[in-house]
Amino acid sequence: MSTHAKRERLLLADLLEMVGPEAQTLCEGWKTRDLAAHVVVRERRLDAAGGILLGALKDRLERVQAEFASKPYEELIQLIRTGPPRMSPYGIKQLDEAANTVEFYVHGEDVRRAQPDWTPRELDRVFEDALWSRLEKAARLLGRKAPVGVVLRRTDGQTAVARRGAPVVTVTGEPGELTMFAFGRQDMARVELEGDKDAIARLHEAEAFGM
Repeated sequence: MSTHAKRERLLLADLLEMVGPEAQTLCEGWKTRDLAAHVVVRERRLDAAGGILLGALKDRLERVQAEFASKPYEELIQLIRTGPPRMSPYGIKQLDEAANTVEFYVHGEDVRRAQPDWTPRELDRVFEDALWSRLEKAARLLGRKAPVGVVLRRTDGQTAVARRGAPVVTVTGEPGELTMFAFGRQDMARVELEGDKDAIARLHEAEAFGM
């Protein structure tokens, strides 16, 4: 059975191929070539990928990622499509699903929403529930540096507390949109924010929200 991560991987590769190597993305300072290189390095060069989270490895990550970005764009897309090498932990189906479902969805939207005249993608209920389940589990981590209290709320009423505190801003939307918001794409997430106006402004502009 196909997994969510596998489907999102192929959709991301298709989007990258369609827009070409020099298209804009929502990732500041990155064109699509840079984003493609990031995806490949993350699962194929674990010796460098630690720089995503560890400052001590940041220079190495940037150097290795630049090397991959200089490769033919078509090669990068093919590496994304074929997935991690056999010995990579990402080759384990359960880990791939846990680590890559949201990763590939968000990066796919980073490409889609940066293009002119983009249109929303309709998500099926099963995938929306999968995104929400992951968002519930990661909410506290994603919201730990938010400048105000944050509650994420699905349109069906389910909620997840991203950060306790006052004043509180409630962010309402579908799981895909809440995911984009929680991962720092506030400007491009189609959500409604309720709460004190100053608190909403602080949350909307916060660079620390998300990962």
